[in-house]
Amino acid sequence: MPENPSAVEWIKLLQDSGYRQTASRNTIVEIILETDRALEPLEIFEIGRKRQKGLGLVTVYRTLERLEALGLVQRVHQPGACNMYLRAARGHEHLLICTACGKAEFFDGDDLSCLMDRVAEKSGYQITDHWFQLFGLCADCNKK
Repeated sequence: MPENPSAVEWIKLLQDSGYRQTASRNTIVEIILETDRALEPLEIFEIGRKRQKGLGLVTVYRTLERLEALGLVQRVHQPGACNMYLRAARGHEHLLICTACGKAEFFDGDDLSCLMDRVAEKSGYQITDHWFQLFGLCADCNKK
């Protein structure tokens, strides 16, 4: 995927995976690519309904599911809240999420292999992947 993916590229990938191009799917893709926040499916629906009257909530969920399967978006697990979604990381990056405004930023991942090796040795698990998210207040919300 290019450094700055376009809606056209995402729509093409959706089409190649068996989804036909619709105004509703285009709207969902545009919303995700335009924001720097992690969004709940209901937020995507509400924003999208202002742009595309025929957008349905089921379409939002199904499109998010397919975009996630294609590796274009990633699910953000919120402490005590619904899952949110945002553009997937480019390469090996981890995530900072503001608990006040929802802004999400990726940062280059530190090498966690020593920690994973230690956990694997103690637990007997063969660790194949990890997901690292940090929660806090962004610089703007921290000033308030």
